[in-house]
Amino acid sequence: MTRRARSIAGLGAGIAAVVIAGSLAWVLWPTLSDADDKPAVLQSAVIQPARDTATATPDLPDAARPATSAEAPAGSPLDGLRISSQSWRRGGLGSKALVTFTLRNANDYAVRDIEISCTFVRRDGSHLTDRKRVINGAVEMKSRRTFTRVHVGFVNVNADKAKCALIAASRV
Repeated sequence: MTRRARSIAGLGAGIAAVVIAGSLAWVLWPTLSDADDKPAVLQSAVIQPARDTATATPDLPDAARPATSAEAPAGSPLDGLRISSQSWRRGGLGSKALVTFTLRNANDYAVRDIEISCTFVRRDGSHLTDRKRVINGAVEMKSRRTFTRVHVGFVNVNADKAKCALIAASRV
């Protein structure tokens, strides 16, 4: 009876070792991607309307050209605002993107209501998703401010890298 108990115990340890080894191989095996090894070729075309020489205005330097109401003002809040450092991590069971970034404001005025757009990609560089968020905090003039763990949205579980950019800001 003791011999049989020992052989069953030895068999259980062998099965446990096989299960553990198989689980480790499954977890550590590199995942395959749907993307090819070749980068996608982007093609773009710019179509310019034909110029009518009879009604066209001569090309003037920017300083001599009259400003129209459709053009953006010369001193946009984004001109002196930039992201100096950024990082991200997962939160909330791995589905939330929490971004930490530092904004530098070189303007002569404070800015607020800063809108950022973050792009998330896989490990191989293929695009997954974009998320936008408005940060209500203000950055004083000629200063910097760090925003920690800002929830920018839910992301795909395959997201590996994030890159954020400034979209808009308001002058205080």
